[in-house]
Amino acid sequence: MKFSVWPNSSRPWDEVRLLVTQLERQGWDGIWYADHYMPNTEDGATVGGDFHECFTVLTALAAVTEKVRLGSLVAPTTVHHPAVLANRAASIDCVSGGRFVLGLGAGWQVNEHRAYGIELFGAKDRVDRFEEAIEVIVRMLSEERITFTGRHFSISDAPCEPKPIQSPLPILVGTGGPRMLRLTARWANEWNTWGSPESAAVVLKKLEQACESVGRDPSSIHKTVQALVFLVDEEEKGSELRAAMPADRTVVGTVAQLQDVVSRYREVGFDEVCVPDFTVGATPKERADTLARYFDEVATPFR
Repeated sequence: MKFSVWPNSSRPWDEVRLLVTQLERQGWDGIWYADHYMPNTEDGATVGGDFHECFTVLTALAAVTEKVRLGSLVAPTTVHHPAVLANRAASIDCVSGGRFVLGLGAGWQVNEHRAYGIELFGAKDRVDRFEEAIEVIVRMLSEERITFTGRHFSISDAPCEPKPIQSPLPILVGTGGPRMLRLTARWANEWNTWGSPESAAVVLKKLEQACESVGRDPSSIHKTVQALVFLVDEEEKGSELRAAMPADRTVVGTVAQLQDVVSRYREVGFDEVCVPDFTVGATPKERADTLARYFDEVATPFR
């Protein structure tokens, strides 16, 4: 199993840099960073406050690290033109020495689209746009020049140079919808979902069915899962948190209980567990200490 961390986009750059360099020394496998411009809100209202831009931070991390994989979780194709994404990904892969993963999605967050005047589209058009975008990106990253004519994008004899170091550069898709899963099975190298072992296993089964429908071996896709993590020392505290948090997106427990969670993720077929830093401490030191403890006591037996 691989283990990665997702720093919250609101963290100051100096904190993220220090945390990530510490995580790399500890032996973590990857860092994921959200491609959003503000926190989500249920009613679509705009929210202020610091929220750092994904690809700027990932490029900076590429320059100050040597081993960890770095990836976007995930870039919405409503916001980014695929030719821009392909060129950006290739350059970050070169800066990182071949450690970049381009995470893609169709787009979903209402408030940032509304605030910036970016069309979110209806569900069908959004996936249509994603289908065109992922083909353009995959081809630009691997072919010398590409020409593509679609309803949303037209590309004419377009280069993407320099090419990425990795061949292929990994494309990850974060999704759970039936059509998006089929597109993942056709084009992607990696896949991501939220969930506890039980809820994530349900979506993983749908990915496996999508792979079968397009003749893809499901084992050829690297599967990543994340949930809100609470590491506790007392079962009484764990019971309180389980009652208060959404069961399908939260894992709570002592070291032994979280080891059991990782074991169940592995049993159902996941290859990587991502730990968001959102719930592991109120201060930079608390977050760093909890993540270090998680790696040493929970993750290490599975590596």
